[in-house]
Amino acid sequence: MLRRTLVSVLGIALAAVLVAAPTAHATTPAAPGDLLESQPTTVKVAVFPAPVRAWHLLYRSTSATGAANAVSGTLLVPPIPWTKGPRPLVSYAVGTHGLGDQCAPSNLLANGTENEIALIGQALSRGWAVVLTDYEGLGTPGDHTYAVGQSEGRAVLDAARAAARVPDAGLSPSGPVGVFGYSQGGQAAASAGELQPTYAPELNLVGVAEGGVPADLKQVMKFNDGNAGFSLVLGAATGFAAAYPELPFNDILNARGKALVPKVKQMCTVQLALAAPFGHLSDYTTVPDPAADPRWQARLDQNYLGRVKPKAPVFLYHASADELIPLAIGTGLRDRYQALGADVTWQEFPLLEHIGGVSVGGPVAMTWLGTKF
Repeated sequence: MLRRTLVSVLGIALAAVLVAAPTAHATTPAAPGDLLESQPTTVKVAVFPAPVRAWHLLYRSTSATGAANAVSGTLLVPPIPWTKGPRPLVSYAVGTHGLGDQCAPSNLLANGTENEIALIGQALSRGWAVVLTDYEGLGTPGDHTYAVGQSEGRAVLDAARAAARVPDAGLSPSGPVGVFGYSQGGQAAASAGELQPTYAPELNLVGVAEGGVPADLKQVMKFNDGNAGFSLVLGAATGFAAAYPELPFNDILNARGKALVPKVKQMCTVQLALAAPFGHLSDYTTVPDPAADPRWQARLDQNYLGRVKPKAPVFLYHASADELIPLAIGTGLRDRYQALGADVTWQEFPLLEHIGGVSVGGPVAMTWLGTKF
């Protein structure tokens, strides 16, 4: 049903709404964050319905190249009354879920298999509303632009805009908004924080909690090429090729690449992690170092984090023994933000690897976000 709804909305609403000129009898909701559709839905914790009001959303956002697109997501509002002004909203950016449509957070929430439900539940238990973006191409037609911060950050901000426009959700467009994310979600959150002053200046963004951030993709890809996390490099290359069609990738795949990449596009997290551990990108392409191409370098530079000062305060954290995103990537982002004069709270979690970083650091980051509300 979800897939049929999305296809029908994209095929009809986007063609007629985003492209057609406005008439005297219709308004064209062409602005980022405009709500294209909202439907009440049920989310589950394991097999049990969660005690929240929920809506499945389809909203207007913007691609990494500036084109209008449609992104899906889910809005959750707890039954806890909120009497301290407008109810706070957390725009929650999930970590790596995979590239297949079935991996979208909206689908996992509906099926009771969302693995970040504990952190989402912490926000809901405090009385905050939570909106989760599915990101571009994850749950909607087209390939997921995995690891492309320029796309992810806009989807996170526009999810917050759209959530405030859901009828009966009781959210105010001027209410406080916090952004939360780790790993891929940390990249999305950091990108949202940097983009917000110019892309969504009207949002009352009060804090960004971001952890395990792959802030320098060139270094992250170099570190993981040949290591256990190589499958994520292959996923990122696939995501960048989806976001930036001019990048040479699909046309430089060798026989192994042509066999594996279409499968990668359909994989969720566990399958993706096991797809090609300890591989090299050159094992799947006809050129020795695809990322050395100037076109790749330019697009990777556009998604480098730490050149723009976030207006909102930032809580930045990293696990010291992170085996996927080295600690130096996190401290480098911290140093760049501090040099820009950003309001940054830094916390390092000793002796923890990547998953341990969010298991321990995520609740701390959520508590910090509460101080901003």
